[in-house]
Amino acid sequence: MAANGDGKKNIVIIGGGIIGCTSAYFLTRHHQYNPEKHKITLLEASQIAGGASGKAGGLLGLWAYPSSIVPLSYKLHKELSDEHGGEERWGYRAVHCGQVDCVGRHITGGGATVAGKEDRPTTGENGDLDGKDSHVSLQKRSKQALSKLRAAGVPADLDWLDPEGLKYYDEMGDPSTTAQVHPYQFTTSMAELAKEKGVDIRTNAAVKSIKYTSDGEGVAGVVYEDKQTGQQETLEASDIVLAAGPWTQRIMPSAPIAAMRAHSVTIRPSRPVSAYALFTEIKLPKDFARTNEVNRGKASKTTKAGRGEQIVAPEIYARPKNEVYACGDGDRLVPLPASSDLVAVDESRCQDIVDYVSSISDELKHGEVTARQACYLPSVNAAGTGGPLIGHTGVKGLVLAAGHTCWGIQNGPGTGKLVSEFVFDGQAKSAKTMGLDPRIVL
Repeated sequence: MAANGDGKKNIVIIGGGIIGCTSAYFLTRHHQYNPEKHKITLLEASQIAGGASGKAGGLLGLWAYPSSIVPLSYKLHKELSDEHGGEERWGYRAVHCGQVDCVGRHITGGGATVAGKEDRPTTGENGDLDGKDSHVSLQKRSKQALSKLRAAGVPADLDWLDPEGLKYYDEMGDPSTTAQVHPYQFTTSMAELAKEKGVDIRTNAAVKSIKYTSDGEGVAGVVYEDKQTGQQETLEASDIVLAAGPWTQRIMPSAPIAAMRAHSVTIRPSRPVSAYALFTEIKLPKDFARTNEVNRGKASKTTKAGRGEQIVAPEIYARPKNEVYACGDGDRLVPLPASSDLVAVDESRCQDIVDYVSSISDELKHGEVTARQACYLPSVNAAGTGGPLIGHTGVKGLVLAAGHTCWGIQNGPGTGKLVSEFVFDGQAKSAKTMGLDPRIVL
């Protein structure tokens, strides 16, 4: 359905992740937006932030990619936080980011416990662990231990890694170039702010197809199923924003968007830890065993240093309010399910992550695991592009915004602002996006 001559638009956004929600937000903030003329509907097959946008790490960096939109999006993150109280509302804060090389230790006495368990070690007044392992934490805070950290170039406040095992620290970003948000809180806040400006958000609305005009040159509407009633509905549309992440290809088969599963955990550490995002490389000892198991079974990599030694590389992000997020490698063992609420979680992969980070940190080892989760990350499976696909598709009224890999949260605001420009202005104004043009690969 083409826009009427009086400027009316029916805009339908497909996808309730970070890209769909920031698109909704910035569409309502565009200077041309008029709720009397412009109807915006967001359709989400499960719940807002039900996929990667609710389970990602939330790291923001001026050193991320693609360079064409990173500076814009990083700046918008700060502006959004300042305008809407993001520090409290979605955990926005500046952080340090570093690469660390460590030697892990065998886990004795078990790893991090499940939230709610009563066997979590108690802490004394100085944050030191009571019981058998108390000497470990005391040693960490000794002058000798801290001097080892400083000798390795480790900042003084990064005191929650084992000083004996930490071999190298390299600063990748500081608080002037690196920040973070809580992805679920940020995404749902964007949805709420868009809704306040008139966006109709419909969850449990599984899109089945896009309707095109009779000549096939433009969009006419969207067909979706209400998963609660089982009824099919059709929405007329003058403009469609396809932002379905890894599910994009299900709706638009020509879009080269692939999916990779990623597992992660969140841990409440035994004491509050300083604000660092860490990319690790951990050399595990021979016969490193998963908690309560004799052998780990599947090594990530066997090195020349000795048979049975493994090199693993979990990412660890300290968050506000005493939470730590950690994630591991991705996999493509399980096909993408129909919607985000059907994603299968491999408990053993989550336990791997818990054990890896426990091998280098007592605060994590003696903490509580508060979530074990999985999601699918979308990527562009085609040559010739420099990142996600953002922009016009060659079909009038159809804008694509997908394929953001692990940088979807970082690049969400920039993408949303660009989408609003493509819809209302017909072209990108805030950044040069030629290398991200979907028509390169469609």
